[in-house]
Amino acid sequence: MFELDLSTILFLALFGFVAAFIDSCVGGGGLISLPALLGLGIDPYYALGTNKLAGTMSSATSSTTFISMGKYDKKLMLILFPVSFIGALLGTKTVLLVPAEIIRPLVIVMMVLIFFYTLKNKNFGKDTKLKGLTKFTLGWGVPLTFIIGFYDGFFGPGTGSFFVFMMVLLFGYDFVIGAGNGRILNLASNLASLGVFIWEGKVLFVVGLTMGVAMLFGATLGARMAVKTGVRYVRPLFLIVSITLISKMVYELLM
Repeated sequence: MFELDLSTILFLALFGFVAAFIDSCVGGGGLISLPALLGLGIDPYYALGTNKLAGTMSSATSSTTFISMGKYDKKLMLILFPVSFIGALLGTKTVLLVPAEIIRPLVIVMMVLIFFYTLKNKNFGKDTKLKGLTKFTLGWGVPLTFIIGFYDGFFGPGTGSFFVFMMVLLFGYDFVIGAGNGRILNLASNLASLGVFIWEGKVLFVVGLTMGVAMLFGATLGARMAVKTGVRYVRPLFLIVSITLISKMVYELLM
């Protein structure tokens, strides 16, 4: 049984707040929260499940904030929310059987391409260039949402960033609305994944709730700042999180 003392509670609160603040804007919060849990000596599968509990609290909070401010597309979310949910459900079932190392090199390549594309195109995500819900956008959007949802259940880091990138590049939203849509889809994948981990008994509820409470505050502040400051804040943060995530994945792959 994992026991919490004051120093551990403060540790979980600090890393949970920072992770949720970043995750609510551009994704990548798992880059901070999951290593923090592993650093406490928690078994990897329990760390994944516990992180999903805290992450679900974070994504629910940030999603509610974006929705309350109208920074999302309701019609599109009604279509893609269940797709992300089903993808993550299958992904989490799979991760209990297949080592995540198989997919890691591919994810690194994808993150590198996204980073350089965003860096090169300075106006990317600056303005809304909405393409609408066409056969083309939905024809690509549905399978891509399923794949990203599956990835979140299977491995996780960078899921929010992938959703934001898809919303901006494929559907033509600016970074703020893209972030709002991305958080809602990430909530779907988190809920599905969390359900599987709870069913399998791989969640430390006290630890997850302790980190999750701090995430509530971080997610609210991060989402409000993203809406208030707009693209000039979200785009640089997206690039910083992307390159940090790439560096971490490359380091872990080589070690």
